[in-house]
Amino acid sequence: MKEPQEYNQFNFLEDTDNIDLKEEIEKYLIYWRWFLVGLFLALLSAFLYLKYTPKSYSASAYIMIKDNLKSGISDELKAVSDLGIVGTSSTNNPENEIFIIKSRKIVGKMVDSLELNIRYFNTVRAEIYKNRDIEIDFIDKNKDALHYSIDTAFVVSFSDERKLCLKNLDGDVLKYFEFNEIIKSKKLGNFKIKKNTPQNFENDIIVAIKPRKNIISSYASKIKITALSDFSSILHLEVVDYNKRKAENLLDELIKQYNLDAVIDKNIVSKKTITFIESRLKSVGFKLASIQDSLKAYKIKHGISGNPIENEIALKSNSQNKIDNNYLKTQLALIEWIKQEIEKKIAKNEILPANLGFSDEIIAKTINEINTLLLERNKLLRFSGEKNPILIELDNRIKSLKQNLHLNLKNLKKSINIKLKNVAKEEGEIQERINQIPFLERGIIDTYRQKVIYSELYSYLLKKKEEIAISLAVTVPNAKIIDVAFSSGNPVFPKKKNIYLIAILIGFLLPFSLIFIKIRLDTKIHNRKDIEDNLDIPYLGDIPHSELKGKVIVKNNSRTSVAEAFRLLRTNLNFMLPKVKHDSKGKLIFVTSTISGEGKSFVSLNLASTLALTNKKVLLVGLDLRAPKITDYLDVKDRKGVSNYILDDSISLDEIKFNIPDIKNVDFIASGLIPPNPSELLLHSKVEELFEIVKNDYDYIIVDTAPVSLVTDTLLIAELADVFLYVVRANHLDKKMLVVPRTLYTEKKLPNMAIVLNDTDASRGYGYGYGYVEKEKKPFYKSILGL
Repeated sequence: MKEPQEYNQFNFLEDTDNIDLKEEIEKYLIYWRWFLVGLFLALLSAFLYLKYTPKSYSASAYIMIKDNLKSGISDELKAVSDLGIVGTSSTNNPENEIFIIKSRKIVGKMVDSLELNIRYFNTVRAEIYKNRDIEIDFIDKNKDALHYSIDTAFVVSFSDERKLCLKNLDGDVLKYFEFNEIIKSKKLGNFKIKKNTPQNFENDIIVAIKPRKNIISSYASKIKITALSDFSSILHLEVVDYNKRKAENLLDELIKQYNLDAVIDKNIVSKKTITFIESRLKSVGFKLASIQDSLKAYKIKHGISGNPIENEIALKSNSQNKIDNNYLKTQLALIEWIKQEIEKKIAKNEILPANLGFSDEIIAKTINEINTLLLERNKLLRFSGEKNPILIELDNRIKSLKQNLHLNLKNLKKSINIKLKNVAKEEGEIQERINQIPFLERGIIDTYRQKVIYSELYSYLLKKKEEIAISLAVTVPNAKIIDVAFSSGNPVFPKKKNIYLIAILIGFLLPFSLIFIKIRLDTKIHNRKDIEDNLDIPYLGDIPHSELKGKVIVKNNSRTSVAEAFRLLRTNLNFMLPKVKHDSKGKLIFVTSTISGEGKSFVSLNLASTLALTNKKVLLVGLDLRAPKITDYLDVKDRKGVSNYILDDSISLDEIKFNIPDIKNVDFIASGLIPPNPSELLLHSKVEELFEIVKNDYDYIIVDTAPVSLVTDTLLIAELADVFLYVVRANHLDKKMLVVPRTLYTEKKLPNMAIVLNDTDASRGYGYGYGYVEKEKKPFYKSILGL
């Protein structure tokens, strides 16, 4: 046995770094039913979750954002590359394009195109996306209400061969109507319900209408767009939805709307230019028609048919000079006009007309660059503020190009003025020769010359118009579709395998956590190891838990585990008694405990019965004068006992003795009347006298005493005992209370003291396991959990 150690009342457990792994595992294995139940419930929950949780599907698409500087001219534009209308200096930043694709503008167009704010559901609230029996057709719907405020739902059911029934979600009938009948609603506007299938639908259909702005926000957050790498222009688009076909359509429509928006932006310059050319064509056309009418009238008036051949040589040079002169004047007019347009349109950030036929390619190129920057500025302004650093940089570049354009126009104007002077000089020299041409012929030539000039200008404008029309027709979108939207068909949520794995994990972790907490919070004594780890007192044995109704467990033919435990206790007790004295007198066995309710009376009664089975005479004395229980256990009426014997000299010892037929060879002395001063009563000389008398008549005298932690009664008579059985009840006494028997043992206040552990759980290995264990009729849940 261990040497006695110093203990503190509140900290008496030994700290140890050694962990018995087997012991720790066994603590959890005894609750194996908990793990089975936890696993079953977790798997059942997972099954129900998978059954009733809507499945979500993922759709993906891949597009490439075209870089106009790096990708060159597309095959569609090579056929018209010689017209000078293709190519641009702009680039498409993938990060900016990702923001644009997910913008509310593009997502809103997708929502409108697919009518995503109107949804159809069957009776089990599963969405019907395609192949639905009916469809809502709004005739003059309140767009503001539908887009911003309407959040409603109603039920459409088939009433008879022709009639439909409109109900609210509570099942109340709102209206009867027919297919394609106009339904008037103040909230939704006028609408009708169209029939998509030839047969009549059998189940009700729920129609839900949500505000457009909420739907846009929802899908804008659902759509995920990422670049394949930091330096790649290929984007991966992904969306998750409860319907895989719907998810695919979402991405396809989103890409379509993005490309349409990009094409519209690219065509702004061309549309502005073609509008200007059409206005000029109208003006030149009127002038050309006027010249032709004048020439016809001149010929009719003077009766001539045309210019003679001999005059052509003389007039050729002058005609060319006139053409040059008009061309230069046209260039000057264009310069003045474009200067005005620059001040007016750039101030309003509007597009300048392009491809006006300037002889100076630098000016045409500068105008194209300004238009490109203005487009980029206007496009960026839709998603950012005026103080955006990129916007400020674009304004600075536009300002710089504007200054360069002014300078180039000024230089071009000087150059044209010089050419005009030279042409005027040459024209004066030739004019002298022309004066020799007859007056009539010269008038025809002048009129014809004007006709040629305006005809060439008209042809020039028509050519430019066709060039721009071609550029409009062959404008390519920003995004090249690499892979259209596709779905694997397998749900991304919930994933069956993951859910079951999580369920298995929870099925084990939850019972483990509960058991862990239960073990950590449990401070009760449970088994012999708890006793031996905290006490250095001899351990006599343990008594398993009994569910039998009677308190007398040990009888002649009893083979229960409790009876066998008492027989083993009897054997171990004999090893304690020889240490006292060997004579013919009976041995005094005192039984006590720390607190009441630990079973000392139960142990005393059955130990007495066990000793009597060996044909020994046994006396059981109830000396717990405060809370006697012996008579209650024996189911006998209150009798005179020890207190009566001490207080009344006329009462003899034989008068207070009694026995019962069920327990042979055992006599009993009850505690008697409960006195007001039990401690003083136990100090009476007649107590010692009583024990001296009965020791001569009995082989064993078992004394049921009071608990030692509550009163001092037992300590007053402790010196009379030959052995002290200290009863500790399993699953009842707190480990902190073990300080009481330890103190009594170390201070030798209870002689020849030994521990008896009562009410252990033999089914969990706490008892010895002899005989059979009485079966308790437990509730179903306790049987399942092994409680």
